Amino acid sequence: MPAASHPSHDRFATTRWSMVMKLAGDDSTDAQGALAELAQRYWYPVYAYVRRCGHLPEVAHDVTRAFLGQLIRRFRDSHERPPQGHFRRYLLNELNAFLGGDWREAIRSSVGDTLQPPPDLEARNQRDNAAAASPEQAYQRSFAFEVLARALRRLQAEASQTGHLAMYQALQPYLSHDPGPGEYQAVASHLKIPPLALVVALKRLRQRFRELAGHELSDTVTTAEDLLKEQATLLAVLRDMQSPAS
Repeated sequence: MPAASHPSHDRFATTRWSMVMKLAGDDSTDAQGALAELAQRYWYPVYAYVRRCGHLPEVAHDVTRAFLGQLIRRFRDSHERPPQGHFRRYLLNELNAFLGGDWREAIRSSVGDTLQPPPDLEARNQRDNAAAASPEQAYQRSFAFEVLARALRRLQAEASQTGHLAMYQALQPYLSHDPGPGEYQAVASHLKIPPLALVVALKRLRQRFRELAGHELSDTVTTAEDLLKEQATLLAVLRDMQSPAS
């Protein structure tokens, strides 16, 4: 996924992570809600990391819930201001600190937490991270997959809202690779549109997918420079997954 064009600095005033960074010491329910949303949103990378550390699925579920709940409570109760940087690295650093402590006691203390995991975590982890060589690689891969999955859901929702769902469903398999010989013609015939119109539609769909992935990443940073770094990291992870050694 190519990097997007240079974003405006103005857009980072209200990203989820910028709200956490700026309002952490102000007893802000907005900041607390932003952190809770980010934590819930990236449950999957945390779970994948814990699983790759060797924990069974049921333990990984409990560890992930306890970790995210503790993170949100600590931020709420201590008004702790996170260190400068992007959310992806912050979350991993906090997770390592959590796993280095008494996480079993934290699980026992989190019985009343209402955080709910997304569905099919273990199936996703088995599919996405069978080739992950380390917990950190599983975390990075899962973070990338989550960014793309969320962008894809938004793209599908937009297509449905604008009456182009059939077009989206026909072209979605080609977002990451070009159609093979004869496939353009087959899809165009199915949709009853000229092949050239299909080429243009696929180009636009890919561009919008890149934009939405950029929007998703922008919620995890506070500056345009950090967004470009996160886009580069995402690209590196995707290239690594596509290499023969992966």
